[in-house]
Amino acid sequence: MSAFRSIEWLEEGVVRMIDQRRLPHETVYNDYTNYQTVAQAITDMVIRGAPAIGAAAAYGLALTTHHTAADGPYALQAELAQADAVLRKSRPTAVNLFWALDRMASLINRPDWVSIGDMQTAILAEAHAIAQEDVEINKAIGRNALQLIPDEATIIHHCNTGSLATVDYGTALGIIRMAHESGKQIMALLDETRPRLQGGRLSAYELKAQGVPFKVIVDSASGYYLRKGEVDLCVVGADRVVANGDTANKIGTYNLAVVAQANGVPFYVAAPTTTIDMALENGDEIDIEERSAQEVTHVGNWQITPDEVEVANPAFDVTPAEYITAIITEKGIVYPPFKENLAKIMSD
Repeated sequence: MSAFRSIEWLEEGVVRMIDQRRLPHETVYNDYTNYQTVAQAITDMVIRGAPAIGAAAAYGLALTTHHTAADGPYALQAELAQADAVLRKSRPTAVNLFWALDRMASLINRPDWVSIGDMQTAILAEAHAIAQEDVEINKAIGRNALQLIPDEATIIHHCNTGSLATVDYGTALGIIRMAHESGKQIMALLDETRPRLQGGRLSAYELKAQGVPFKVIVDSASGYYLRKGEVDLCVVGADRVVANGDTANKIGTYNLAVVAQANGVPFYVAAPTTTIDMALENGDEIDIEERSAQEVTHVGNWQITPDEVEVANPAFDVTPAEYITAIITEKGIVYPPFKENLAKIMSD
């Protein structure tokens, strides 16, 4: 297992995930043998990031086939339908979760299965394919982005979109990583990303290990650096991009995009095509997850608010397409008009 591979299948029918809640202080791997605990791991953010969640869901179905007591393909299909329903409820915003489950379902629901053994082999192979394709897609995104990054560049990044948010490379943070590995002189400014601090905890953990120069800044400091003219570009990931280019991403992304535009700084979204949802016309249709109040009232185990305060904790916000310079995918860079050009790239 590589240092940052977020999820891996072990030969004995176990899925192993790095427990991202315990980083950066402890690097701990948890083992899972059924879809129920995989679904809970997604909900609890043991594993997080849209591409990683999709792979986890696929492996949750593969675990079901591996450990089944079903006596035939029809019974196993019914068991897998139940697993699918539970996994779909684990987190609502990241479209990769539903994309991966739909892809697995198209295989699972074939009417011509002869044996459980055949199903086990094919379903595990499909889950492996989803995971491996994610790694290759991320690297293609990084290569496509190189033309957008000056040889000396300061880049603001929000949340965590690296190997920990994918299977093993990264989308937006993967762009920064690839630019560094290609010899560009990169400085990353990492928003801490309240309330769960994925930038300060996870992105800093990754870049430190990879030798990429960076500084952690509080979320509200991004405007300070943008106004001073010290930032060349912003690059963020996405949990869902809809047909008109509106993008749902970690809360605080919209703020960053608005301030970037006000200061004439390009704002790029890195998104595999699996994150593009052409079924939704605009960002108002995206289901935004509301998470526990404790994420806001506490930092770790330390309570920072008075008792019994009211809390609102949306996990994501929507950045309207008008604030996005371009969307970087594995198939190429998509510029406005997004409605026309996203449709074109998704049909290729």
